[in-house]
Amino acid sequence: MGINSTEVAYGFGQLGSGYLADTGALVPPTGSVIVAIDIQTDTKFTLLTADVVTDAAYIGTATQIALNGTNSNAITNTKIFPKGKTLFGRWTACTLVSGEVVVYYGK
Repeated sequence: MGINSTEVAYGFGQLGSGYLADTGALVPPTGSVIVAIDIQTDTKFTLLTADVVTDAAYIGTATQIALNGTNSNAITNTKIFPKGKTLFGRWTACTLVSGEVVVYYGK
């Protein structure tokens, strides 16, 4: 028998989604963060803002910190993420150089 847990649902994109196919900033609804990014076409990010939490760190375009691990590099605007990949983490905003993405929201 399955467990119906809102804690699990809120962490895995059960709070909606968004689509970005231009260079404007996609910011999740108030109280939510982006928890998954599904790459629809080869994509480059201008900005991928990692959520600030005390016990974890997520990849992004900002300088990486110790919690990202030794030698973790920031994502540059020339890095191509190929179609079909999915990124998981916690982000508060994303902006594209090029490409198309579907983002999923969580708490």
